[in-house]
Amino acid sequence: MKLTELDVIVTAPPAPGWGGRYWIFVKLTTDDGITGWGECYAASVGPDAMAAVIRDVFARHMHGETPENIELMFRRAYSSGFTQRPDLTVMGAFSGLEIACWDILGKARDRPVYALLGGRMNDRVRAYTYLYPLPHQDISAFWTAPELAAEAAADCLARGYTAVKFDPAGPYTLRGGHMPAMSDITRSVAFCRAIREAVGDRADLLFGTHGQFTTAGAIRLGQALEPYGPLWFEEPIPPDAVEEMAKVARAVRIPVATGERLTTKAEFAPLLRAGAASILQPALGRAGGIWEAKKIAAMADVYNAQMAPHLYAGPVEWAANLHFATSIPNLLMAETIETPFHDALIKGSIRVDEGFVRLSETPGLGIEVDEDLARAHPYTGDGLHLEMQEAPCNYVEGNAFEGGAPAPKD
Repeated sequence: MKLTELDVIVTAPPAPGWGGRYWIFVKLTTDDGITGWGECYAASVGPDAMAAVIRDVFARHMHGETPENIELMFRRAYSSGFTQRPDLTVMGAFSGLEIACWDILGKARDRPVYALLGGRMNDRVRAYTYLYPLPHQDISAFWTAPELAAEAAADCLARGYTAVKFDPAGPYTLRGGHMPAMSDITRSVAFCRAIREAVGDRADLLFGTHGQFTTAGAIRLGQALEPYGPLWFEEPIPPDAVEEMAKVARAVRIPVATGERLTTKAEFAPLLRAGAASILQPALGRAGGIWEAKKIAAMADVYNAQMAPHLYAGPVEWAANLHFATSIPNLLMAETIETPFHDALIKGSIRVDEGFVRLSETPGLGIEVDEDLARAHPYTGDGLHLEMQEAPCNYVEGNAFEGGAPAPKD
């Protein structure tokens, strides 16, 4: 069985675009006709350029190889160009292709992917979700209104979720770490207070920041949130300053979580060594794929840290995350996005039930991809999957974050 064909599909979810502006799916086919699906999360270049990188990685390191040789193909990609270091874009491309290899292997052996990773460690996976506007709520007002967030949290609780994530602080600026505006701290406290009142002790609060603060600013914000007992303080500073993140972890009595922007064990290991994070959040479409994520989880287990795979993408990466989550002992929970489009793309083959997901015995990733639907929604914009603003923090009028894919401004 050899890898012979690659197809790349860039799909744009309908508005409001939860999960990003576009998703990059890969479809691999073997010489004996088995197909496997993967998804690439790296989005530091546009989708056309990324598709070219994916094709190059496949042609150089994977074409004609058996999909069993995942370790060999990883080392080829990781070492490409005399590097042997974690290149974000190359590893993102490889990650999606690697996920597709596991889908092929499971189908070839008539077993689910998790069975090839050590078996079913977790009978079901605890899911969490971002707070998204409810159908009757004003989407533009939602991001700065604690009472609307609390109503959405209560709805999540009613659907069985035991953890909800939100990130009201903002802004999301390319300028690097900044000191939060006092109004942002006040709003963040108000969000935590309102959501805690709405869910009581029946759900955990997951506070996100997307790495936007200086060390001192993150400490100020985190200490203000402590009375509401969030389960985690996500990516409180930019992801590459490990020792500074360790300072936040020591100063704030909320567990630090991070990892969505990191790739391979080479970038996760320093976090563990420094005590900078106790919850790791790899996105499997970026971190190196399923096998590399298993290595990251094993490292975390040694440090008594837990895993919470990240998802701001489409349902193929979600499926990979869930197989990984099912197979590891140090799972905390896994991110989930429930939209009709996510569900339709995999024909309802995986769903959340009362806040948990239990994978079936279906071979491979256990999903049936609606290829026609994926192709029927091509991406025609010029923005990246996610983008940061150039404007700095607004200390006069305050700041607002409109979710991961804000509506275009007139």
